[in-house]
Amino acid sequence: MINRNDSGLSIRESSNVVNENVVNENVVNENVVNENDLNDTQKYKHLWVQCEKCYGLNYKKFLKSKMNICEYCGYHLKMISLDRIELLIDPGTWNPMDEDMVSLDPIEWDSSEFDSSEFDSGEFDSGEFDSGEFDSNEEESYKDRIDSYQRETGLTEAVQIGTGELNGRPVAIGVMDFHFLGGSMGSVVGEKITRLIEYANNHSLPLILVCASGGARMQEGSLSLMQMAKIASALYDYQVTKNLFYISVLTSPTTGGVTASFGMLGDVIIAEPQAYIAFAGKRVIEETLKTTVPEGSQESENLKSKGTCDFIVPREFLKLTLDMLFDMHFFRNRK
Repeated sequence: MINRNDSGLSIRESSNVVNENVVNENVVNENVVNENDLNDTQKYKHLWVQCEKCYGLNYKKFLKSKMNICEYCGYHLKMISLDRIELLIDPGTWNPMDEDMVSLDPIEWDSSEFDSSEFDSGEFDSGEFDSGEFDSNEEESYKDRIDSYQRETGLTEAVQIGTGELNGRPVAIGVMDFHFLGGSMGSVVGEKITRLIEYANNHSLPLILVCASGGARMQEGSLSLMQMAKIASALYDYQVTKNLFYISVLTSPTTGGVTASFGMLGDVIIAEPQAYIAFAGKRVIEETLKTTVPEGSQESENLKSKGTCDFIVPREFLKLTLDMLFDMHFFRNRK
């Protein structure tokens, strides 16, 4: 004989229904907890920087003192140009140049004619675009975007140039900033770098250019591509005519027109560990050649094995390495 309850279900059937309801309720409660955790994470996201390699969360308050190196995996995260200058130039010796130069809109860029869906977020493909991450608000004019980045970063353009001392030695240095329109190279960036090279040439100063860029700036069309030839011409006079010493430092990412010009023209080329360095990006290569780009093939370790760069130097040893290279160069020239 089967015992049944008031609902007409057997005792066993009734028990199964109750257990199923309990399980469903637990799933709902778990979802609520996860959603709350996510909200808490978003609420305090301004306190953390997520590593691009291991996705570990680095506390912003201590990140600068760690030279923006991930405390979990040692990956070299992006640095703002001011922190780079503080890392390489002796305190109190930095003298900036041409800070008042700002971009206009030389070709009257019309963003409505550009399909931003062609690009993946975070890709730095052919380099002919700014940050690789396109906002949905593409109706914003180029000039408005420049103004917006100036307010956000406190910079006038995507590169800072000037002179200073590195362990007491006078140097000319240019530092690109990826946080300003992806460090893209427009007319002003090209002009500032060219002026820095000419100043170093006239005053016989060693030159350092720290690269961090998505390449030439698409909003300025062919004018941005002209900067490649202009800078290369100034470097030829600096390196060949005057026999002066130029060191190129490649950080992540260095792509497109910057890689194809002054990034690869250094007398010595230094790269940071695991830096993404390329001309054409992974997606463009795969779509064009219909082949798969091996993982890590565009990172500095693999490129060094192919002869693309001379040294891979961790950030904490960069200043010492630069000083040693300058000593070796000047010692050779004195003999």
